[in-house]
Amino acid sequence: SGVLDIPVASVLPHLAMTGTYSGFFVKMDRWVDVNASGNASGYGPGIDKFFQDGSVTIGLMDRAEAGVSVQSLNSEAEGGNILGFYGRLQLVQPTNQGIGFAVGARYVTAPSYGTGIDYQPGRLGIPDERFRKEYTGLSETVNTQLTLYGVATAHVRGFDDGFLPRHDLTLSVGWGNGMFKDGDRLGYYKFADSEGLFLGSALHFGIGESAILTFMGEYNGFDTNVGAQLDVRGFRVGAHYLALNYGEPNGGYYSEYRMPKFGILASVSICPSAEGLLCKPSLMVRPEPEVIQLPAPPPDTVRITREVERPLPDGTPAMVCLATGENVQVRVTAQGDTLVGPSRASIRTLRPGVVFAGTYAEGRSWYINDQDVTFENRAYSRSGNEVRLDCAQIMRVGEHEGVPLFSMRNADRPYQTIYAPVRPGVWQAYQAGLRRTRG
Repeated sequence: SGVLDIPVASVLPHLAMTGTYSGFFVKMDRWVDVNASGNASGYGPGIDKFFQDGSVTIGLMDRAEAGVSVQSLNSEAEGGNILGFYGRLQLVQPTNQGIGFAVGARYVTAPSYGTGIDYQPGRLGIPDERFRKEYTGLSETVNTQLTLYGVATAHVRGFDDGFLPRHDLTLSVGWGNGMFKDGDRLGYYKFADSEGLFLGSALHFGIGESAILTFMGEYNGFDTNVGAQLDVRGFRVGAHYLALNYGEPNGGYYSEYRMPKFGILASVSICPSAEGLLCKPSLMVRPEPEVIQLPAPPPDTVRITREVERPLPDGTPAMVCLATGENVQVRVTAQGDTLVGPSRASIRTLRPGVVFAGTYAEGRSWYINDQDVTFENRAYSRSGNEVRLDCAQIMRVGEHEGVPLFSMRNADRPYQTIYAPVRPGVWQAYQAGLRRTRG
């Protein structure tokens, strides 16, 4: 997993699983023959084929992912099977925006033609008897079976200025050996190389509440690739144009490695904790815009017919935590009445004219029906009775169907407990992984 061919520093959520099918087309009028020194020695018959592969990846503990790929299923005469195994460990995990860092490895089995020659897998993932570990006259050996790499990814939230839809940007840069570096001494295999450096970026646009359109570009150390993918409720389709940095010399492409190729992709992502088991794509959390409440303008005409000073009702000061994340001060009488404003008016006599700022869960169907809250691809269930919280101890982390969600400021991701405001000053806790029996 990654951009197109390069990895990124992020990993799948815990126990999330993605299955992917992809492939690319190659059509050439001639095939480059290579001698024992690795130099082109002539041309053979052309090639017109669709190369396909598949993979399955699983996330582990929100810190790692591992997977297996099948890139070829051929007879021994065609090079045999090529299988891949890969994994990545995230060392630095950004909470929302920021930079993440990960290290990883890829291992791909080599093709075998039964000739006793030690072959190596090429970067296209197809069996190729021309691509060997050793060549006459080359002091360096080609080692592409095991690839080790490190990669950093910057997560940048887009400008929400209303001109563009909600969008995020990711920028990745890394270095690796093996598939990202070796083979750079073979003319038919490479046009230019970066000695293992790779980089890429992706621009993600939100479409509605459950779809993301992504445009990608990358350089994998040899090829420049671009593509677009659409994620809708756990299903992904994509189209890619690979190796666009190669031209068409002398009226025909030089080799399948040094020619543009068109590719396609389809995948499905499953999250055990998500509603319906399908992973819902999401953009970064947007902070709620600050609401500034201006006082009402004074009336044009003020008439005072009688001024009588009345003693203010007595009450004990108390703080109420609103869904905006701010505390407001009220007074509570001995009879349990709530007084607001400089005149300490009873809120019961002012309703419905007085409305506290913020959006609350009370009256929402999902709260009335005691449904789970989905946050960051995890299901949270209602836990305990309604409680009162101090806004100084909590912070906003997201939202559920328009209602903001909060966690304790000292809590670590992934959060075990989150809180939803029910009404001003009253909150409901939700816990992840809570098993309950409902009547």
